[in-house]
Amino acid sequence: MSLQQPAIFCNMVFDWPAQHWTAKHLSEVLQGKQIRFRMGLRSTDTVPQFETACSYVDATLEEFLAWNCDQSSVSGPFKDYDHSKFWAYADYKYFVNLFEGKTDVFQEVMWSDFGFPGRDGQESTLWIGSLGAHTPCHLDSYGCNLVFQVQGRKRWHLFPPEDTPSLYPTRIPYEESSVFSKINVVNPDFKRFPRFQKARRHTVTLSPGQVLFVPRHWWHYVESIDPITVSINSWIELEEDHLARVEEAITRMLVCALKTAEDPHHPRAWLNPTEVEETSHEVNCCYLNDAVCAFFAHCGKAKEVEMQALRANGENWRKEEPMGQDHMEAEQAHSQSFTAARTEKQEVTCLFGPDLVAVTPASDDPPSEKGGALENDSKECIDRDGEHAAEVSCARRGASTVVGQVASRCPVAPSRTSVSTDDLLDCLVNPQVTRLVAQLLIQGKSL
Repeated sequence: MSLQQPAIFCNMVFDWPAQHWTAKHLSEVLQGKQIRFRMGLRSTDTVPQFETACSYVDATLEEFLAWNCDQSSVSGPFKDYDHSKFWAYADYKYFVNLFEGKTDVFQEVMWSDFGFPGRDGQESTLWIGSLGAHTPCHLDSYGCNLVFQVQGRKRWHLFPPEDTPSLYPTRIPYEESSVFSKINVVNPDFKRFPRFQKARRHTVTLSPGQVLFVPRHWWHYVESIDPITVSINSWIELEEDHLARVEEAITRMLVCALKTAEDPHHPRAWLNPTEVEETSHEVNCCYLNDAVCAFFAHCGKAKEVEMQALRANGENWRKEEPMGQDHMEAEQAHSQSFTAARTEKQEVTCLFGPDLVAVTPASDDPPSEKGGALENDSKECIDRDGEHAAEVSCARRGASTVVGQVASRCPVAPSRTSVSTDDLLDCLVNPQVTRLVAQLLIQGKSL
């Protein structure tokens, strides 16, 4: 947890039973279970292909494998999707839902090897995709991420949290815990998003048998570059998540209120498919109150533990600032320390070696789509067995880190005179703004 940058763990999962979880093996385990696949176009558009713009198909893994090898019949669930033009992605499949009645498979994923006792497949999600399947560039509001690559290879494009202004964040489409970028990072429109040229892109190709650690709030775009890919991930909870949940509750309330008022009959135009439905203002108020109460409850427990520790050490306990204030400041300081820690290379360097490879900045140009998912189409279903070494590179697309100001987040376009609801939301629920609002709210309730 001391790592301040993405890193690849090697030789950590060689004894995991889950290392054999190819798509073929999983199709036998799931025995004809219907899974929802997201269908996207293999395009080179500069606009991100958000989940709201995709189609969806319910199919078995056997039907997916047949389609992916171009052997599906015209009557199958994928009949309307030409394999040469579309990709399929079974993403965000939580183990507890996918393996109902087969809880023994949870033990085949052993995150406890990474220092999280008792953590296994129960706290994991499964991802199965075809060539070109990808997740739009986004950051996760909660936790950090461990990703185990089982079959095929995936290319990750990562950007540090301090580059957020250069990623043009948006909450439309809305999904709790995900902040999307307006940019298609593999085919960016620099005229519309000029600040993106200053973003520091880190790229890494994750091969079977490797585990990628993604620190808190690192932006990432992930694409499958082999005909079949299988990944398993787990989001690890962090201390900062308690305040982040208040920020997310504020975001939810504002987005739902404004977008529902704008168009109450078509929520699917702005609500990500991972969200079941838009919620009422009353429900969102309860959600916010629950988040604030949970934050204070955590503060109380944290103080009690701290007091017990001090008393055990024979130290005097002094009365602190109003509950929540100091805890929040500590979380804020911890978050800000990410930037400072990046300059303290000496302490971190000793952590790396042959089995822990840092994803570090370099001067190479970022890989383009050439030679990637869109060009290397193949009908052969390949199961790579982990012989590939991590291909780690990074491209610095600019001179320095940009510390963005809220006022500069709207792109300069003299011809655009109208302000839409989405334009307003991009400012109101900008991560910097919601963080400030959450801190002010907590401070007010602490008095």
